[in-house]
Amino acid sequence: MTVAKKLSKKTLSRVFNRHYQLLGCFNYERQMSTGYSWTMMPAMRELYGDNPEKMKEGVKRHLEFFNCATTPSPFIIGITCAMEEQYASAEEGTFDPTSINSVKAALMGPLAGIGDSFFWGTFRVMGVGIGAPLAVAGNILGPILYFLINVIPSEIVRRYGFKIGYEGGSGFLTKISQDGTLDKLTEAARIMGLVVIGAMIASMVKVNIISVININGAEVILQNMIDAICPKLLPLLLTFGCYGLLQKKVSGTAIMLGLLVVGIMGVWVGLL
Repeated sequence: MTVAKKLSKKTLSRVFNRHYQLLGCFNYERQMSTGYSWTMMPAMRELYGDNPEKMKEGVKRHLEFFNCATTPSPFIIGITCAMEEQYASAEEGTFDPTSINSVKAALMGPLAGIGDSFFWGTFRVMGVGIGAPLAVAGNILGPILYFLINVIPSEIVRRYGFKIGYEGGSGFLTKISQDGTLDKLTEAARIMGLVVIGAMIASMVKVNIISVININGAEVILQNMIDAICPKLLPLLLTFGCYGLLQKKVSGTAIMLGLLVVGIMGVWVGLL
């Protein structure tokens, strides 16, 4: 019989306090992944400290790509803690650990938009707009008003978001796990992720060939010919090529440097 594992209040407090360091090791390959894994370490140790393999699995799981506004991130972290408890307590093969990252991926986009809009683009600007002139004039109310307008609302959302995510998430996740809704949501999140990635490839990856070929005296622009066959074919092939290299354990940094070199050489020889 599997014993239900619950995180202690001390561990939850340590997880919450560590979330302030989410941006402490930011990188352009996996964004806030290192900070997220560091944040989850106290929970990982308590849940999987007696199982080295599951401990390694958990650390790797949270080193996957993560990027979200820091203010609403504790809500996701709270849900993650609840899901890790469920995975640690579940019988072998009854809980899919990939659903943890699926839920993270499904939540980080919408919450990033909300967090950036309210806390980065609204409260912060209001706080600076009101507090900065007073501070420049030497009035102590300047930094105080900035703190009241920007910092306090952010802190309230962080603390209550973590509490709601963990407590509400635990009961909610138990219910949707039992009725099969979690599996459906996980699959929907994967499909949504693939759709978003497909749209990003078409809109953000740019590969244009400027070469012109001469066919019986008629000049044909090579890029137009490729687009007539399949629009955005070159960006798609480039993305698949990079994905293939990642699958072969080539680092993202090496791939980016390679793309930089290829781009410079392509422009130099007049191909791109």
